[in-house]
Parts: sequence; C-alpha cells; structure tokens
Amino acid sequence: MLLGHWVEMRSVLGASRALEELVRVMPSEAHLLRDAGTDDVPVDRLEPGDRVLVRPGEKVPVDGTVIEGATSVNEAMLTGESRPVEKRPGDEVIGGAVNGEGSIVVEVRRTGAETYLAQVIDLVRKAQESRSRTQDLADRAAFLLVVIALSVGAVTFAGWFALGEGTGFAVERAATVMVITCPHALGLAVPLVIAVSTALAAKSGFLIRDRSAFERAKDLTAVVFDKTGTLTEGRFGVTDVLAFGGATDDNVVGTTASVEAHSGHPIARGIVRSAEERGIAPLPVEGFRAIPGVGVEGTVGGRSVRVVGPGYLAERGIDAGDGRIRALQRQGKTVVFLLEGDRLTGALALADIIRPESGEAIRRLKEMGVRCMMLTGDNRDVAAWVAGELGLDEFFAGVLPHEKAEKIREVQRRYRVAMVGDGINDAPALVEADLGVAIGAGTDVAVESADIVLVRSDPRDAAAVIDLAKKTYRKMFENLLWATGYNAVAIPLAAGVLIGAGILLTPAAGAVLMSASTVIVAINARLLRI
Repeated sequence: MLLGHWVEMRSVLGASRALEELVRVMPSEAHLLRDAGTDDVPVDRLEPGDRVLVRPGEKVPVDGTVIEGATSVNEAMLTGESRPVEKRPGDEVIGGAVNGEGSIVVEVRRTGAETYLAQVIDLVRKAQESRSRTQDLADRAAFLLVVIALSVGAVTFAGWFALGEGTGFAVERAATVMVITCPHALGLAVPLVIAVSTALAAKSGFLIRDRSAFERAKDLTAVVFDKTGTLTEGRFGVTDVLAFGGATDDNVVGTTASVEAHSGHPIARGIVRSAEERGIAPLPVEGFRAIPGVGVEGTVGGRSVRVVGPGYLAERGIDAGDGRIRALQRQGKTVVFLLEGDRLTGALALADIIRPESGEAIRRLKEMGVRCMMLTGDNRDVAAWVAGELGLDEFFAGVLPHEKAEKIREVQRRYRVAMVGDGINDAPALVEADLGVAIGAGTDVAVESADIVLVRSDPRDAAAVIDLAKKTYRKMFENLLWATGYNAVAIPLAAGVLIGAGILLTPAAGAVLMSASTVIVAINARLLRI
C-alpha cells in the first residue's frame, strides 16, 4: 500500500514540480538603469517604462522590449524552443529567458500577474485543478464501488452465516470482500493521468485552458489552419529564382539584393533577407536611385542594373515570355526582374514563405487519419499554391475575418473540427470550432478565445496536442478498465465462490491484491511520459 502511495505521490509531485520550476525561472533582482548608473532592485519594484540592463548569462527579469544591444536568448524553459532566438532593438523578450552573448537594455512592458510566465503558471494550475468528464465518471464508479463493497460484504456475511459456517468464517469473508473492493485504484485511475498529461503539455509548450476541450481532441477528424502566420511565416521571401543569359541563381539573388538593400520596401526587405539566408554577401552599389512606380536602379561592379516589375518590361517591349514566369504569376506570386541595361538577366518570385515545419505537421495529422484544410483571406491562386505545396485536402480562399466562423460551421456538418490560428483575427472561428488552438501566442498567452494555447509558432505542435489527447485518453481507459476488471474478478473470489475448488483468499491476500492494483494504475499513468 505504501509503495502504491509512493508512486502516486511521485506522479502528483512531478506535476506540481513543473509549476515550481516555472516559478524559479524568474530572477529576484534586476539592474535598474538610472541617471547615475545601475541600481539592483527587487523585480517586484519594477514598473512599465523602466529600463533594465541584462548582462550576458543573466536571466531577463520581466517581459519587455529590447531598446539597445543585440544578443540571442534561450527560451527553452518557457517556450520549448531549443534554438537560441536572435534579439535586436524592437524585439520582445520574455521574463525568465536566459541572455546569451551580448548585453542588452530592456524597457519593461509587463510586470507581476501580467507577465507571460505568471499567465503560464496560472493556466497550468487551473488545468491541473480542472475536472474532466472522464474523471467525473471514475468518481461515480468509485462511489458505486463503495456501495457494492458494503452490500456484497453484508450479503457475503449473511450467506455464509446462514450456511452454518460460523461467525468467524463469515466475518473473514465479508472483511476480505470489503478490503479487496477498496476503490483506491479506481479513484486514482483518471486524476493521475490528468496530472501527468498536464505537466507534459506545459513542458512541451502548449497550455490547456479547457480540459474538456482537450479531451475532445481525441475525436477530431479535421483540422482547419489559418494561412498567414500559421502555415506561413507571414513575411515575404524569395521562393523561386530564374537566371537568363548565362547568369547563375546566386548571381541574380546577390545583385538584386545589393541594389534592394538601399530600399525600405517590404519586397526589398524580403529579397535582402533571402540573400542573407543563402549566405550571399551584398556588393557595393553606386548611384542608387528609386524610380517611383517602377523599381530601383544602381551600378553594381561597374554594371548598370535595374530591379523592376512586369509593367516596366511591358512598356519597354522587353520579352519576358518565359513559361516559367507565367506559371509563377498564376500561383499568385510577386515577380520582379533584374535588368542589365535593357537585357533581362534574371527574375525572382516572392511570396509569403511557407514554414519548414508545416509540411511535417500536415504529414503527422494525415497519419492519424485527420483531414487537413486551410482558411485564408488571400486570393485563390496563392491559396492553391500553398495547398499544393503542403498537400492539403481542402482550402477556402478569399474568406473575410467575419466569414471564418461560418466556414467552420460549414465544415462541422461533415467533421469534428479543430481551428488553428493566431488567436486574434481568428477569434470567432476559434470559438466556433470543436477545439480552438491559438498558435504562436508569444507573450500574448491569455488568448481568451482558444481552448489550447501553443507557445511556439510551430504547426507541428497542433499535431502533438491531438497525439497527447489520444494517448491521455488511452491511459485513462486502460486504468479504468484495469480497476473495474480487477474488481469484477476479485470480488467473487473474495466472497468465496470458488471455495469448492480450494481457492480461498484471506483478508491479507485481499489487501495485497488491492495494493497491487493501486501500484499498477499509478505506474501506468507514469508511463505516459514515455
């Protein structure tokens, strides 16, 4: 019995320890910047607008915005993101993240209960304390088992006494029945699994706000993703490079990025970022000039080059009739052209970059038998390209924000649906769906419209939620099956129905069997971690 209690408490304490570890993440002091220098003050004395210095290797004391310096921070304990995240002026940082190699100055944005970590702790605590429908079922079954234990014990005593076996034997049989029928294992069957799964979820970077909605995730047959910011990164990037006249792809990207580096246009920033990701260094540019409504021009390596749109080529009668270009334009991509003089040397196609993780997320969901769909306000050409790249089963394009909930209702006529979105523009759809999942919440954890909040901007976590829900339900079912099945066999044995075959359980043997059932249930719940 003590062994069973020990395993049980290790499971419960392990879940509670997840909260304790989160609490310990936050430092107790901060380096507050004043006119005369820095002053070490308790974190609870900081107010929004204060500026604090975070040195290399230290923890960020509160949620805020970097205003000076550049560094990388480790947010693994908070978000589950294993790789260090680059931070520059204007980027937000989360209290409790570990600063990397550079000193930064952070302006305080949130303090106390408003911080990301405080909200995480509150959500985890509520999820651990919340009751589920399966737990209610187990509690009712445990109550019923108490009634059965008392009534069967009484009937057993009366039966053996009436058969003339004597008071001592009748009391021993009744005692064995009531010992072996103790509903301890049944009472533990579900709460232990809930404690373990909630801690696992928090550690993996998804926070359960509605326990019953999480349980419904096991029955989902379709997942509808928002496109921008969920399946895609929400930023322009180069998806295709075409080179003409002997030029190479890297030469086209490098030359175009060198000229566009002097422009602040979103397309220009996308080209420059893509060149950096390819490891292509910019070349010196002379005589840079922006041509309103046309593009940009400059001299790179002694060559006069221009980066222009398709309208410029049409005006000058320059042939851009390559079939590949028309195919890219049909996909809804923005195509820009690189000219040397009036000679076309290359073209770049840009679009909202698909997240590298999206394809794996869709594959995992399909392996579980879940249909994958996409909901977007973008035009049909762009939506068709993204859907084709990811292998989606269906997509809905040109859907305005206020129409998303209606689309979800439409899909619900055929499937049990989860909606995965950013939790803000998609709020009505998140509420309407059978399960609302807010993805990439960052510091905005308390997304009231979502049932589950995914901390990272990683669509694979949506598949992980469904997978954990299925495994959690299976563990609950296994525990309930064992606890009830054990009693179905043990009670008749304890009552002495097989005494004619020489099988008779003593009260001590009944106690051992009851304790063993408790140990088995507790260990099975812990196996969910594996």
